Amino acid sequence: MKASRIVRTLAIWIVAASLAGCGAQTAQTGQNEGAQPPGQGQTQPEPAKEPQAVSGGELKIAYQAQPPTLDPHVTTSQASATIGRNVFETLVTSDSKYHVQPMLAESWEQSEDGTTITFRLRQGVRFHNGKEMTADDVAASMNRWIQISSAGKDHFTGAVFEVKDAQTAVLTLKQPTATAMAILAYGGGNYPAIMPKELIDQADPKGVKEYVGTGPFQFKEWKQDQQIHLTKYADYQARSEAADGLAGKREARVDDIYFIFTPDSSTQVAGLLSGEFDIAADVSYDSVQQLESNPEIKVDVAPTGMLNLYFNKKKGLFANEKARQAIAAGIDAESILIAAYTQEKYYELNHNMMMYYQIGQWSSENGRESYNQNNPEKAKQLLGEAGYKGEEVVIMTSRDYEDMYNGAVAFQQQLKNLGVKSKLEVYDWPTFTELRNDESKFDILVITNTPKPEPSSLAFMRKDFPGWTDSPELDELLVKFRGAPNLEKAMSVYDDIQKWFYEYVPVVKIGDGNSISSSQKSVEGMTWLDGLILWNVSNAK
Repeated sequence: MKASRIVRTLAIWIVAASLAGCGAQTAQTGQNEGAQPPGQGQTQPEPAKEPQAVSGGELKIAYQAQPPTLDPHVTTSQASATIGRNVFETLVTSDSKYHVQPMLAESWEQSEDGTTITFRLRQGVRFHNGKEMTADDVAASMNRWIQISSAGKDHFTGAVFEVKDAQTAVLTLKQPTATAMAILAYGGGNYPAIMPKELIDQADPKGVKEYVGTGPFQFKEWKQDQQIHLTKYADYQARSEAADGLAGKREARVDDIYFIFTPDSSTQVAGLLSGEFDIAADVSYDSVQQLESNPEIKVDVAPTGMLNLYFNKKKGLFANEKARQAIAAGIDAESILIAAYTQEKYYELNHNMMMYYQIGQWSSENGRESYNQNNPEKAKQLLGEAGYKGEEVVIMTSRDYEDMYNGAVAFQQQLKNLGVKSKLEVYDWPTFTELRNDESKFDILVITNTPKPEPSSLAFMRKDFPGWTDSPELDELLVKFRGAPNLEKAMSVYDDIQKWFYEYVPVVKIGDGNSISSSQKSVEGMTWLDGLILWNVSNAK
């Protein structure tokens, strides 16, 4: 695979995380895997620049999807993460090589047996309400995250954060976890944000009542279906290290950020060309040539996620494993990827569960022969064995994400060629994220999953995530994987998980996609890591 030649060194991030289990460790500075290297023929968002004289003004960002909430503990939404992490921060974070780096923690130390991690907190960090952050806030936030977030429940069952003193919080694990620090450092959907204890105490299952964090920007206003407005936090306490991925110095170099919800791609492009928008977060692939021809516009490409077909395994045809195997056998993955991403440079064929830039670390030959089979006759045979009698299959997706919608349209045509009747239902993103929780609403979801730092964090592993994977074999494998004493042991289990993936077929992986962001020439310093990074960004307009 062409991407594998490019990315062999990118796996180093998780090695750094696993080293945390070897006695005392103090966080180091380095490069973050966030500005993840694109594939061949792709451009890279410009590296972060040190602050210059230009400051103030605003950024108006055309953003394709409105998040369901900004509380990251209760949602896996990438829109929530990209917007919310300007407001909320985490104990540790990732540099551009995915090395674990300090953020709200000054340092950490792990016991020799790997079951306790002691975090020493930075002093003088204040929440946006003026209150100084202490270990009470950290313990309340992290215990809530462990209890209600998918990542917390999956990886930290039985773990607890306790207060040692005002500046020290201690995480006690039920068992050593080789990937614990990498998960705590993740900056995508469901990230472990720190909030004031009093807001955590008042939160209900839908989320906190106020959005108050320690980040360089503070929440100002949310006009539903219109925009979210963030403002510069004047008392923000930045780290002193050089900016690198999500790590190091964060500075609000504009006074206001407006995320303007603009699902229509033509409106995004028109607004960018007219100067109404400073940034378009995810522009249409068909618009790239037009944007690149304008000398006042910059275009960047970065990995966005894995395009997957999620099966409803609770109810209906695809509760039958052979029906899922039939779809895996029958589809032409590359044709769907062409429909979703328009050109080869915007996607990668990749049989691994993890994304193409991660296969230097997470690579397995298992499943290669089962990926992109494009064998309609085999599919029809398996559908017959599964008892398919011509009933209508409901496909659900969102038009707020171009790759998901276009991929769903192409997939529906392939189902027709397999003799499967289907109905495509399309919703805005908030409605889609609500309806996908109801097993009576769909048979197959077409969805793009954001990258995760390690394979057991992937959403389709979970019993409580739409699709509802329930596999005793997987349960045993995940216990072995998460309880592995070191990375080498965890990698050997990954090979078995990859084998399970192609036999059980919790989802069908179509391939890996890249997204395109675009900005005015006046915008300087914008980078990407698990979403756009907007601190340290200035606008000279």
